[in-house]
Amino acid sequence: MDLSGKKVLVAGAGKTGISTARFLLQKGAQLTVADTNIHAEIPEDIKQSTAKTIRGPHENSIFTEQDLIIISPGIPLTIEPIAKAISNGIKVISEIELASLFTKTPIIAITGTNGKTTTTTLLQHIFETCGKKVFTGGNIGTPLIEYASGVQDADYIIAEISSFQLETIYKFRPCISILLNITEDHLDRYDLFDDYVSAKNNIFKNQQKTDTAIINMEDDIAVTLAENINADVYFFSTQKEIKNGAFFKDGFRFTKKNDEAFIAENGIHLTGEHNRENILAAVSAANICGLPIKKTTEALQTFKGLPHRMEFVDSLKGIDFYDDSKATNVGACLKSITSIKPPIILIAGGKDKGGSYLPLKNKIAENVQELILIGQAQKRIKEELASTVPMSAADTLEEAVTRAFSRAKEGCSILLSPACSSFDMFDSYVHRGNIFKTAVKALRETVYEQ
Repeated sequence: MDLSGKKVLVAGAGKTGISTARFLLQKGAQLTVADTNIHAEIPEDIKQSTAKTIRGPHENSIFTEQDLIIISPGIPLTIEPIAKAISNGIKVISEIELASLFTKTPIIAITGTNGKTTTTTLLQHIFETCGKKVFTGGNIGTPLIEYASGVQDADYIIAEISSFQLETIYKFRPCISILLNITEDHLDRYDLFDDYVSAKNNIFKNQQKTDTAIINMEDDIAVTLAENINADVYFFSTQKEIKNGAFFKDGFRFTKKNDEAFIAENGIHLTGEHNRENILAAVSAANICGLPIKKTTEALQTFKGLPHRMEFVDSLKGIDFYDDSKATNVGACLKSITSIKPPIILIAGGKDKGGSYLPLKNKIAENVQELILIGQAQKRIKEELASTVPMSAADTLEEAVTRAFSRAKEGCSILLSPACSSFDMFDSYVHRGNIFKTAVKALRETVYEQ
């Protein structure tokens, strides 16, 4: 793609947008950067460049006069300026699409409703332990366009990819795609669940027979999508034995044609059924790329997991505390409450994302002693899960932690797994998780003083 002299607009001046703007300036584009936030920060190098910058409300004509628009992930395609541009035949693409057009480094792309970041980070750790040089980015950390702007000396790109990024791809083609799962999420952005599924399905869109798709056999929707994929499909399962794929049976087992490999679960820090799935997916990709099983095993045993994802925080008077603030949807919460031993006091709630909470009902009835609700969604959760277990509402997370501890007995676990986003009360899921940890620390100081 020749961008020299082309009129290109970057919609959104966040981290991805600014990285994209710098790349486009390198390529000689006639650049416009637009953000509806009047307070959006535009770095000095962009201000001093030939780029036109617009903050605050702007006319649709700014979009309709472009040759190309690069849209940031947080911006829906349905907003009027973007919709107008599309109707006028102007191509709107994502930053990952743009980046993929300017690199020949093979891409391993990971998507799914839950587990993306853990699997992506684990894959990075495996590849680096095996002596491979990788660039890790996408929806996690660094935008892919920054790799396209640089030296490009990695053996592989390992990319976490969201549904938002996949909405506007045309040629983006991973050599290995991983679909971990699909459950209801982001229904505050998508009118229909099918629209969300369709966006996820785009990860396979341009794959060919020489590529590989790694898919969770325990996810019915993912299995259905596999029926129409051109790539070689490699399934993984925690429940069934697979002849050509990966499965869990007294350890992690991998089969590819006549080759077999086994990794014992002993010594691996990632726990829970959901992490077994993440491990099966990651090691499947490593095996397909020919990485040695001995080094892969070493990587699994030295990987400590990520903060705010079923993270053990503390144990007070025989009561364990777990921070699962990253569980921002029902599917993630469901995995979490089945991955630790009951009884559980569950702290849930936050900003509602439009999905149903009913899938939680049976497992909450089985595993949860009490449900303490916080945030905007607590009324909906209470209505949908009525008569399941005792419930109460707390005005703050600190109050919820204190109440949970007062109700818990030795052997009980207190789990923060919100099933909602954090943006009603907190800056992010990280902020929410840190507040939870601080509240637990305050409890420890109180207990110690007693």
